[in-house]
Amino acid sequence: MITAGIDIGSITAKAALIKDNKLLATQVIPTGYDHLGAAIRVFEAVLRKAGINKKDISAIVSTGYGRASVTFADKAMTEIVCHGTGAHFLNPEIRGIIDVGGQDSKAILLSQDGKIQDFAMNDKCAAGTGRFLEVMARAMDVKLEQLGDFGFLSNTPSKISSICTVFAESEVISMIAKQEKREDIIAGIHDSAASRVAILARKINIKEPVVMTGGVAKNTGMVEALKKHIKCDLIVGDLPQETGAIGAAVLASKL
Repeated sequence: MITAGIDIGSITAKAALIKDNKLLATQVIPTGYDHLGAAIRVFEAVLRKAGINKKDISAIVSTGYGRASVTFADKAMTEIVCHGTGAHFLNPEIRGIIDVGGQDSKAILLSQDGKIQDFAMNDKCAAGTGRFLEVMARAMDVKLEQLGDFGFLSNTPSKISSICTVFAESEVISMIAKQEKREDIIAGIHDSAASRVAILARKINIKEPVVMTGGVAKNTGMVEALKKHIKCDLIVGDLPQETGAIGAAVLASKL
C-alpha cells in the first residue's frame, strides 16, 4: 500500500510517499500563486522521483495553509496533527515540536505514543515566522539562506523591540542608517523572532526531546537563538520542511 501526503505552505509545497510504513520519497517546490497547481506539480514530481504511477496511490491527505485547495486529496487535515504524526514517525522519542513556517509558528506537545497533548499557535501576526525573516533579509540586502550565518559573527546583537513586522522593519532600517553592524542587526532579528516563538513553547510547557520543523529550521542562527530562549536543545532532522507532508502520508495509510 502506497499513500501520499501533500503540504501546501505559503512559501513551499511539499509531498511525501509512504509504503508499508517506510518513507519512499519527498519533494519540495515553491508554492507560488496557484495552490492547486503547486499541489499537482509537487505530487507529480514526487511520483517521478519514486518511479511510481498515480494509479498505485491508495490515498492522499492534504495539509498546510492551502490544504483545502488540494481538490484531489481524499481528506484534508490540520498542520498540528500532521506535524505531530510526521515528527513521531521520524523519531518516536520526540515529545516537543517547534514548527516555524512561512505564515505561522506552532509549539506542539506529544504524548509518548505520538498523540497531540497540547499546542499553541501564532497565526495572527508574522512576527516569529519565515515571512518575518524574509522581510528582514530583504531590508538587510542579504539572501534569506545566508541570514543564519551572519548572526554567528555578532557578539553584541542589536535590540529590536517592535512586535509588529512592519514596525520592526522600520527599526532595522533606522539601525542601518545609524551604521550599526550588519551582523549585530541580524543577530538581533534572530533574537527577536526566537523570543516570540519561545512564548508558545512556554505556554504548553514543552518537554524534551524537542524537534524543530518547518523551513526556518534550516536557518542555523534562528535555531541557536531559539535554544537560548527555550533553554533546551533542539533537534533538526534531515527533512524539517517535509515533516508535515510525511505525517499526512502516514495518516493517509490509516484512512
